[in-house]
Amino acid sequence: MSRKGRLWLFLAGAAVVAVLLGAAAFALPPFGGDHHPYGDRAVRAALAHRTANAVAAVNFDQRAFDTLGEESILFSAVLGTVVLLRQTTGERRRRPRPARVPGTVRRFGLALLPVTLLTGLYVVAHGQLSPGGGFQGGVVVATALHLLYIAVDYRALERIRPIGLYAVGDAVGEAAYVLTGLAAVLAGSAFLANVLPLGTFNTLSSGGTVPLLNAAVGMEVTCGIVVLLARFLDQAVEIEGASGTTTGPASPADPAEPAATERKGDPA
Repeated sequence: MSRKGRLWLFLAGAAVVAVLLGAAAFALPPFGGDHHPYGDRAVRAALAHRTANAVAAVNFDQRAFDTLGEESILFSAVLGTVVLLRQTTGERRRRPRPARVPGTVRRFGLALLPVTLLTGLYVVAHGQLSPGGGFQGGVVVATALHLLYIAVDYRALERIRPIGLYAVGDAVGEAAYVLTGLAAVLAGSAFLANVLPLGTFNTLSSGGTVPLLNAAVGMEVTCGIVVLLARFLDQAVEIEGASGTTTGPASPADPAEPAATERKGDPA
């Protein structure tokens, strides 16, 4: 197709999209009005399935299939990063140097790590009850682990971050979401339909399949972000080309110093 033909095709498609968006915008309720049909129906559906957090009910019950697509975006991004940033011929790994971190930063980071980790797990576990859920809590949990990189050094982070296990966890989280949907089909309902017992309102076991899907997303997001950051940090800290240069600093506290050999006597 010629350049002019592609331009006309784009303009035709853009015109159709503009007409549809304009029609949808004019059909919206007036701003500041008291009539909100979508919100009212979403809240009623959440309460009917005993899910205290209406946002979680929308994400993991009323439009659970859409959330599968959102989760798959992160999964695909992690997969692409792993493939593109893998170690190639001519590159080699070298042991990262210990970092010189001020004692105040070290103590504060180490004290904050378990608190942040517990907060993230709480947000994931209570996603169907209060604001938050698997997406938000997964980011907090993954961030908590990387406080060890800031407070100590990269080697300490590597000890609590076996990439292979987190890569498996990423795949398991994605697969668990799909398998939960297939289980609903085997039960004689629609894909990702809420077919489990709804439990008692405002408890951890309430919401039917909502807690399961929320937990699957939390696992996938946590593991996916850890793997994603690991590949970028590997390029910056460990992997070097044939010339012996890297694309980033040797440690968060020592950005300009090359890492040929490990210093003796420095804190690990």
